Amino acid sequence: MQKSLLLVGFLTFLFFSYSSAQTTQSVTRAKTTYTNPLPVQFGDPYVLYTQGTYYMYGTGGGADKGFAAYSSKDMVNWKSEGQVYFHNNKNGWSDPKASWGGAYWAPEVYEVKGKYYLVYSAQWQVNPTQEVENFRIGVAVADKPTGPFIDLSNKPIFDPGYPIIDANVFFDTNGKAYLYFSRCCYKHPVDSEVADLARKKGWYNAIEESWVYGIELKPDFSGVIGEPVLVLRPPVSLSDKQADWESRSVTAREVNRRWTEGSVTFKKDNLYYIMYSANHFGGRYYAIGYATSSSPLGPFKKAANNPILQQNTDQGGNVTGTGHNSIAYSPDRKEMFCVYHARTAKTGDERVVCIDRMEVKNGKIMIAGPTTTPQKLPSGATKTLNNN
Repeated sequence: MQKSLLLVGFLTFLFFSYSSAQTTQSVTRAKTTYTNPLPVQFGDPYVLYTQGTYYMYGTGGGADKGFAAYSSKDMVNWKSEGQVYFHNNKNGWSDPKASWGGAYWAPEVYEVKGKYYLVYSAQWQVNPTQEVENFRIGVAVADKPTGPFIDLSNKPIFDPGYPIIDANVFFDTNGKAYLYFSRCCYKHPVDSEVADLARKKGWYNAIEESWVYGIELKPDFSGVIGEPVLVLRPPVSLSDKQADWESRSVTAREVNRRWTEGSVTFKKDNLYYIMYSANHFGGRYYAIGYATSSSPLGPFKKAANNPILQQNTDQGGNVTGTGHNSIAYSPDRKEMFCVYHARTAKTGDERVVCIDRMEVKNGKIMIAGPTTTPQKLPSGATKTLNNN
């Protein structure tokens, strides 16, 4: 009897020791890798890093006619911070009853002198000609990255006379700030060899385009200086090496539009880089390219290795619609990441957030993605996790 009890006790000890070891190994594995997509259902993700914490903002994410935010210490594990911007704040200028529920899209937040400025696009309530797409860009401010954000003014930051979306702000090393935005395709038909091809094939009678512009921004975000400068547009000629990938939504007959949108600008080694997305955000061919310049307002030259991030289903993957990115750095600031939204076979039409490593070297951007297999945690993340 005593031997039986000893045997049972020994086996029990072995079982729990094995289980404990397996649990420890699982925890260890979980802390050394991450896998896309992240548990955040955002479109147009933007990441702000401040005071040791990452904050992510985006389109959707459970927000009701406004914007929500998530926070993280390691850029992988995210916690909901709830809704941080509401359209009906005291200076709200948008129209929540307009198409797309007011179209509260593409928020980005910047920290300047202890304040947090949110730039975003939405449908403007001033719409005498009843345009379906009446988007403009607004600015709201808060004392904390989690809001509440209150609009600086009861109107958009400026009115160029056509609908605009996807605001991005770049602060140059000389102290000047620049606002980049995308003129919408809406009522903007453009002649090109791609448009000629579409008419000849009987696909579409006209091709509308969106173009990216830049303009100097007042340091306090209260307005702009000068007039918008065209910095990016789709190729005019079919022989242009960019024409193939930037026209896929048309040639695949998804829609009669060519987009240049979702731009993000940065500077490295005295060279200005502007990343942008082309094709239909709701289609499989949404992809990211970039261009470079010696000046913040161009002229910009598109890169020979475009697109640098695109769907991978042709290679046996399950990711499509990769686009509208921002840039973030690992907790120890040694690694650069492309933060973007995508769709997978599992998520269907839902846009989800992915992060993949990117490298900028000798005037060239390379992104190691899209990935859906385990990747090493961002450098410095393990230390951050262990300290929390």
